[in-house]
Amino acid sequence: MNKAEICLWFRNNDAADAARFYAETFPDSHVGHTQYAATDYPGGKQGDPLVVHFTVMGLPCFGLNGGQEDFYHNLSFSFSVTTEDQAETDRYWNALIADGGQASQCGWCTDRWGISWQITPRVLTEGMADPDPAVARRVMEAMMTMGKIDVAAIEAARRGG
Repeated sequence: MNKAEICLWFRNNDAADAARFYAETFPDSHVGHTQYAATDYPGGKQGDPLVVHFTVMGLPCFGLNGGQEDFYHNLSFSFSVTTEDQAETDRYWNALIADGGQASQCGWCTDRWGISWQITPRVLTEGMADPDPAVARRVMEAMMTMGKIDVAAIEAARRGG
C-alpha cells in the first residue's frame, strides 16, 4: 500500500473507464485492484465499484466513484507530462482531447472526465529556462500563441527565427 496517492473523484462511476484509458495511453501505467462499496452511499449502491487503484506514469492514484454532481475537477490540479518530440506530444494530446476532452492554451488540455493535463515538450521547458533572457522570452512568447505545443516553432524561437 502506498503512503500517498492522488485521489481523483469521478461523478458518474467512471473511475474504471478512466483508469483503463490512462493505462492504455501512457507508459508505466496500469490498473490495480477495485474496492466495492460495503453499503449504499451517495451516488451508489452496495456492491458498486467504489475505488479503483491505478498508476499513471509511475504515480499511484485512485479513482473514487463518489457521485455528487456538484464536485468538479478544475485547473488547480493537473498532470504534467514531459514529451521528447512532436510525435509523442501529438499522441498524448490527441488521445486526451478525443471523445469529449478539450484543447486549451499553452500545452494544457482536459480529458473527457475533466482532468487537466499539461503536455509539455522538453524543448519548451529547456527554452523557458535558458540562461539567455532573450531566448527565454522568445520561447515564452511563442508558447503563448499555441494550444498544443509545436516543437518546431519552439526550436525556431530558441534559435531566434
